[in-house]
Amino acid sequence: MTSPDRFLSSAPRRAAQALAAVGAAALLLTGCGGGSDSGSDGTKGESKSDGGGGMRTVKDATGTAVKVPAHPQRIVTLTQEDLDAVLALGVKPVGITNGQGLNKPPAYLEDKVKGINVVGNLLQPVMDKVLAAKPDLILAGDMQDQQVLKQLREITPATLVTMAPTDDWKLSFRGVANAVNGLDKANKVIADYEAKAKKAGEELGENKGAEVSIVRWNPDGPSWMEKKQFASGVALDMGLKRPRTQDKDGNAHTPALSLEKINEIDGDWLFLSTLTSDGEKALKDVQEKPAYKDLNAVKKNHAVTVNGSVWSTRGGPLAALVVVDDITKALKK
Repeated sequence: MTSPDRFLSSAPRRAAQALAAVGAAALLLTGCGGGSDSGSDGTKGESKSDGGGGMRTVKDATGTAVKVPAHPQRIVTLTQEDLDAVLALGVKPVGITNGQGLNKPPAYLEDKVKGINVVGNLLQPVMDKVLAAKPDLILAGDMQDQQVLKQLREITPATLVTMAPTDDWKLSFRGVANAVNGLDKANKVIADYEAKAKKAGEELGENKGAEVSIVRWNPDGPSWMEKKQFASGVALDMGLKRPRTQDKDGNAHTPALSLEKINEIDGDWLFLSTLTSDGEKALKDVQEKPAYKDLNAVKKNHAVTVNGSVWSTRGGPLAALVVVDDITKALKK
């Protein structure tokens, strides 16, 4: 199954998105903090109670002011990042979507979502199923389809876009937490993750500070991830480095590379993922070619296949812990 590609290649999207995303990011943190659970990191919010005790006003990732329940009881998530976020906060939604590149929820969350109704695919909700879930809050991820958003807001006006194009997972997570009145808990979740990532990185022995290449294999070739892409950020939190050719700011990926440029994906360690069956087949095919076998990471048996529905997404706190564990398992001797 092919899912919408939610990473843009790096060149085309820089100028238009950067300014808008910076503003959206600021609004998500400083413009919506709130309620009784204000940020323990010193962030002051501007969310407001209407005095009736039942609603708060928050700003979503686009800067739109939205009234949400003070304590939502029936949450529907439309991306696995939103699902990851609410589960990390101890909140169980009433409706979810399938994972990125999947026709089922992501495997790493499988045990936590048993019995929850699936209301569609990633960012492709089936409106009748959403309506049947009777949500009082819809977390719409990075939904950009205005017609779909209009339909969702007819089901409940408390529908929030939770991710701007260049937001990292920690910022998006805090925005989701604010929407469910759990910002203090989110700050603790992030602090606990950062402590675990740092400790895991320090315990990698001879691989401490190693250069790791993070690559998604597409049907037409490999793309390496920029430094602020989700899994790349986790590696940096562990004190690892990126190869010189991949030491680029940004949260996207390169266009698919030809075999002539395959050396760009080399490193001390090479983490490979796919999102589609076509990508998986392409990776399997190239692994028999001399150009792939000549990579230093491959020669040293340092090429590791990982789950694309975790590594190649925009991420969340639970996914981040999976990446830490994957890296630790591969590198710790």
